[in-house]
Amino acid sequence: MITVNSAMQQENIKMLLEGIEEEGVTFSFKEKKGIQLIFKITGEKEQAVRKAKDAIKGTDWGKVLYFNVV
Repeated sequence: MITVNSAMQQENIKMLLEGIEEEGVTFSFKEKKGIQLIFKITGEKEQAVRKAKDAIKGTDWGKVLYFNVV
């Protein structure tokens, strides 16, 4: 599992990550705890974290968004 911490754009982050299916990595939204969005993943955790960060930073709103993925 990975966690995306972001106070803003949570719905957009959920939709973006759930649409990713690359190189054996997929994301499935599990739950929300405050600013934490928790996703079940398939594939390697390090690769999933990198894909999530890159996907968010690749959006117009993600370029200025304060977030982290763990």
